[in-house]
Amino acid sequence: MKCPKCNCSESKVVDTRPTDDGFKIRRRRECIECGYRFTTYEKIEETQIVVIKRDGTRQGYNRDKIINGLIRACDKRSVSLEQIEGIADKVEKQLYNTFQNEVSTEVIGELVMNELQGVDDVAYVRFASVYRKFKDINTFMDELKRILDERKK
Repeated sequence: MKCPKCNCSESKVVDTRPTDDGFKIRRRRECIECGYRFTTYEKIEETQIVVIKRDGTRQGYNRDKIINGLIRACDKRSVSLEQIEGIADKVEKQLYNTFQNEVSTEVIGELVMNELQGVDDVAYVRFASVYRKFKDINTFMDELKRILDERKK
């Protein structure tokens, strides 16, 4: 680390502690040459996930898109924002745990639906109807029958 005051490249660490969120390390440093003290932060650099869309185009992963889709599916349902963010957290954790740099929208959609099904059946059907592009009432009814059959088990 270069000293911000004198540009010396040598410094010593005076204090190290984790930040409040636990995802960064805060280090107090002291310049060997001028004695100036400054703070640096160290964090894990996660690899960026690239999402492959249905049309074959690629774009960077955006957590907000999952949250926005969940908010639309959960509109006027008793699903809290904390639950929606919890679903997004679980999906994101699963994506990063696959250790793949590229993932399809189909995989993301299935992960979201798996998490959403345990929270609210109506929101699940809403999300599935958009995600799976239900063409007519028969495909909609097939999904409802599948949900009801799973409940009976």
